[in-house]
Amino acid sequence: MNKTIRLLAAALGAASFSVAAQAPAAAPAAGAKPPMTVGFVYVSPVSDAGWTSQHNRGRLQMEQALKGQVTTRFVEKVTEGADAERVIREMASSGAGLIFTTSFGFMDPTIRVAQQFPNVRFVHATGFKTAPNVATVNARFYEGRYLAGMAAGRTTKSNVIGYVAAFPIPEVLQGINAFTRGAREVNPKAEVRVVWTASWFDPPKERDAATTLVNQKADVLTHHTDSTAVVAVAEERGIRAVAYHSDMSKFGPKAQIVAVTHHWGDYYTQAAREVLAGTWKTSQTWGGIKAGMIKLDGWNANVPADVRKAIEARQADIVAGKFHPFTGPVKDNTGKVVWEKGAMDDASMGKMNYLVEGVVGNLPK
Repeated sequence: MNKTIRLLAAALGAASFSVAAQAPAAAPAAGAKPPMTVGFVYVSPVSDAGWTSQHNRGRLQMEQALKGQVTTRFVEKVTEGADAERVIREMASSGAGLIFTTSFGFMDPTIRVAQQFPNVRFVHATGFKTAPNVATVNARFYEGRYLAGMAAGRTTKSNVIGYVAAFPIPEVLQGINAFTRGAREVNPKAEVRVVWTASWFDPPKERDAATTLVNQKADVLTHHTDSTAVVAVAEERGIRAVAYHSDMSKFGPKAQIVAVTHHWGDYYTQAAREVLAGTWKTSQTWGGIKAGMIKLDGWNANVPADVRKAIEARQADIVAGKFHPFTGPVKDNTGKVVWEKGAMDDASMGKMNYLVEGVVGNLPK
């Protein structure tokens, strides 16, 4: 069992978004003397688009906003596990006052290093464990996924939508399930087929997975992996795609319908300001469309106006709190009711371990 799947097992045994309440509040630091070094640990390469690209854009936004007050450094292509712990420890020992670790599998390494460096502040992206000097940040990706699913459901002609996914952790399952529910809101005949890569960043594997889905009659593709490979396959095969993490229209100008994009810069800037001021405290942040952490970007000009209008109306409902992508009844793909009525709470979403009605297949063992 690999590291990420072991972490999934831990996540399923805990209320992912209630851990902060159990962690002792961190005493504010005395404040860091500028320029403060801020470190970033990336799981994949910095490139033109993708998960790491969006985090790196957030880093650059923070640098610009706090010019003269911070300097930054990053290490890319860091493997989850022992290598991550080594990199994080080296950053902490070399004088960083704040360190952002940006992959789910960096969670335990971050906690271990933080125990050894109590005067350094750490923020871990997408995990659920906190400490007096460790905060977490996550985005409600599922909100954008639901809306993008509506676009895919209106676009497909075969009623088969392909989804390339990395690991079956709750964050990924929320995305698959919200996307499927969005597609089926507008097209009850739509089905979503998933191929798992067991890697966040492996362009050849992602390309092979996308090709497999096309061969299963998928005419719209999407992904929860880091590269642009899936969008590129859609462009080459003359079908459509929903990009993830970044606007990938550069790699699929005809294929891309829309992109679900992530925006970290405002959060990074605020966290650094608080450390500099000595007011930083441990917290758990989970922001969505309303907070500006998730957006729909890169709309293709050929998307019909009525499709965009319907999606924008649903987006307004999400922002206003009138609609939740997981409003009951929610059934898994065996027909079992997993949430009866009302909006699913955060703790239940944080323990998601099933595929919803409309997704074909089973979770990998």
